[in-house]
Formats: sequence, C-alpha cells, structure tokens
Amino acid sequence: MALYQEQSLKLYNSMSGEKETFTPINEGNVGMYVCGPTVYSNVHLGNCRTFISFDLVFRYLKHLGYKVRYVRNITDAGHLENDADSGEDRISKKARLEQIEPMEVVQKYTVDFHNILQKFNNLPPSIEPTATGHIVEQIEIIKTILDNGYAYEANGSVYFDVLKFNKDHSYGKLSGRAIEDMIANTRELAAQSDKRNPQDFALWKKAEPQHIMRWPSPWSDGFPGWHLECTVMSTKYLGEEFDIHGGGMDLKFPHHECEIAQGEAATGKSPVNYWLHANMLTLNGKKMAKSTGNFILPEQIFTGNNDVLTKAFSPNVVRFFILQAHYRSILDFSSEALLGSEKGFNRLMEAYHSVEDLPVSDKSDFKLAEWKQSCYDAMNDDFNSPIVIARLFDAVKTINSIKEGSISISKEDRDELKSSMSAFMFDILGLVDAVSENDNGEDKLSGTIELLIKLRAEARNNKNFALSDQIRDRLQEIGIQLKDGKEGTTFSVK
Repeated sequence: MALYQEQSLKLYNSMSGEKETFTPINEGNVGMYVCGPTVYSNVHLGNCRTFISFDLVFRYLKHLGYKVRYVRNITDAGHLENDADSGEDRISKKARLEQIEPMEVVQKYTVDFHNILQKFNNLPPSIEPTATGHIVEQIEIIKTILDNGYAYEANGSVYFDVLKFNKDHSYGKLSGRAIEDMIANTRELAAQSDKRNPQDFALWKKAEPQHIMRWPSPWSDGFPGWHLECTVMSTKYLGEEFDIHGGGMDLKFPHHECEIAQGEAATGKSPVNYWLHANMLTLNGKKMAKSTGNFILPEQIFTGNNDVLTKAFSPNVVRFFILQAHYRSILDFSSEALLGSEKGFNRLMEAYHSVEDLPVSDKSDFKLAEWKQSCYDAMNDDFNSPIVIARLFDAVKTINSIKEGSISISKEDRDELKSSMSAFMFDILGLVDAVSENDNGEDKLSGTIELLIKLRAEARNNKNFALSDQIRDRLQEIGIQLKDGKEGTTFSVK
C-alpha cells in the first residue's frame, strides 16, 4: 500500500477558501504547475520563498508515493513593466539599457535563478518550459478563443473580452471580485484605446517599431500577452484539467484570474482543481519587491554583504527560517529572526547526530508511532511546516531525556527515530545535513573567523592594541570585514 493511501492530505484551496481533502484526477499521479520567474534581474528572497514553499509541496507529494509532474515556467518574453498591457517589456528594456541581446539577459538571470535555488536545495521541476519556446501554441489558442467568441482583434492586437466571457462564465471567482466593482473602479486610459472595455486584457500585442522581441502572427508582428503563456504551457504538459496550480499571493489577480478565463474560453473546462497561493515576505514591515527597492538578494545574505543583517547566514539556515512559518502566513525578515533560526537549526542538527549514540534498553518509554504520526498530521494539514518543526523539537527534548536517563528507548525505536527524523528534516523539509554542509568549508571558515574574533577580543582586553589591529587589518585584506557593536563583534565576507 502506498503511503498516500494511509495519509489523508488536506489542501487550502484558494478557489473555495476552505481546506479540502486532496484527491488527484488520476490516482497515484499529480500534475502541478507553478508560475516561475520573469528573468530580467536577480531573484530576490521574496521570490525564493514562493519557490521554497512549492518545493516543500513537491517533496511531500513525492514522499507520499505520488508520481508528480511538476511544471514551472520561465517567463522570457511578453511581461510588460506594469503587469498590464502598456509600458515596455522588462527583458527588452534591460537589453536596451545594457546594449545586449534580450536572450543574453534571459540566459544570465535564468542561470542565477537556478544557482540560487540549488543553494537552497530545491529539487528541479519535471519540466521547465519557456514562453518563447511556445509562441506557436500561444497563437493557436488565441485563434480558438477568437473562434469561440471571447476575444476580438483591434489594430493588430487581440484582446480578451471580459464582459462577454462573464455573461457565460464567472470572471473574478478566484479573487472574489465582482465584475461590477471592477467596472466602477477602472478608468479608460489612452494606452488602452483599442480595448472595448478597460477590464479586457491582451492576448497578443502588436509590437511598436522600437520593440525588440517580436514574432509573426495572423494579426501582426508582435508578442503574446503575459497571462497566455501559463495557460498554454500548463495545459500542454498537464492536460486541460489538472490537479494543483501554485504561485505567489500577488498573482491571484489578475494573472491567475486571467488564466482561468482563458482556459474556460478555450476548452469550456475549469483548468485547475486546487489553487495554492504562498504569502509574501516582508522587509521593514513592507512587501519585498523589486519595484520599490525594498528587497534583499540571497547572495547578500550568504556573504553578509548587506545593511540589514549583523552577519552572514547559510542557505540552510535561511531555508529553515522560511519553513518556520506556514506558507500562507506573512513572514517578516530580520536579523533577530535569522539568529534565532540559526540557533534552532544547530540545536536540531546536534540532537539528530547524537541519536545513534543514545543508550538503548529492552523497553521504550517513547511513543514513537504517535510522534511520527503527529509529524504526518502536521504535513497533512496543508503542509504545516512550522508544526512539523515543533514536533522535531519535541523529539530533541526526548533525545535529551534519554541522555539524562530519565526515559529509555529500545534499539529498534532508536533506529526508527533517526530514520524518521531524517525523512522529515532532509527528504520533506529539504534541509541539508549539517555534516554535508561542513564539507564545503563554510562552517569551518566561520569557526576560524570566530576564533580570530575571540583572540582579538583577548588582545584588546590585555591592551595589546597592535595585535588587535593586526588581526582586523589582515582579515580585511582578504575580504572579511569585522563590525564591532554593543552585542559583540560580527563579520561579513565581501
């Protein structure tokens, strides 16, 4: 019997606003689509939180024994600056500013995206299609939507007719927005003069003379609308109806709303059974976003080269910090929170590596089966990673009690405890074993620098300021900056 047949998984479906028992369309198989990045700049930590959240989903579904096809796209064309139907394509703009080809921009930031997620130990998706690789399919679905009467052509551009669609279907059902309110809250813009209604959105845009990225179509040389690519690529690889669609909370409207409309307009079917949305990461109490400049890059965290944190933190600790909050909760980023996560992570790893040395007895006082099921219960409750972590720390308390001799454990239970901790820590939460992490030298470097900081502090206490300054200056020469503060000395790697 597969593990998924023993465990009842519930997902919070954004469409219904309720937790629902997960039943895939085809037993034993899961189709999952997640909106990927627009590759015109470095991925920031807020973006990474979404992808780490869905890596957790992917890992747990695989752990339960499902065969998962995970599709995550790369948006490499057609995404305008204001996420609407005006402005300049972000990739084209970057290419123009740097005087390089758009595909050089795409390649540079796609490589960065993959490198960062690899550092966070994210599993790669099953398929990672690109928008530019599916232009033909996008043109074909536009033809279908036109034939079905839910779109119109105007001066070389094609727009989706939201009001016409809403007469036969329900536009706004995912975000809970009434079409009447949308009409009342919109104004006709000069750039939207080709539209019949302000709510309509582009399926195909005629390219202006200066627009670099363009393809021939029956309507004009132009480019597809941003929303269209996800409809095309999700249905191509997962079918007209599939199980799970994920993305950031900010994509619920208009992007995901438009995806639903396009799918229903083309096939007459609602494309997705379960909509999952990850919440935002905040910095300084505000949403982390490139558009406002309120963001931090993962590499800045790993090196300590930033003005937010007191020291550098490993990808492992940052991942642990993210998973200490439920994926649907707002999470605030701060130095204090990361310091707490680092302390907790180290405590958890230390306890895990001490399990095999625990003394064993003929009997066990530890109710292992109950503890293990409590971990599954947390994951089955909409992937509740903070509760799983709390259960792991319950195990840490038990390990310490066994060391103290206040409770006993059998050899069989001891081995099963280590195996179960490993499954939840490494296979499901996706943490990296601290011993493995030591192999890359990061922790050894940190330990060496901490030792030099202590020696410098002793030199200062002994009024040996020449040695103190020498340690500081030599470290600075090799790119390690010391920072003295009220709570002691911290360092960053430049």
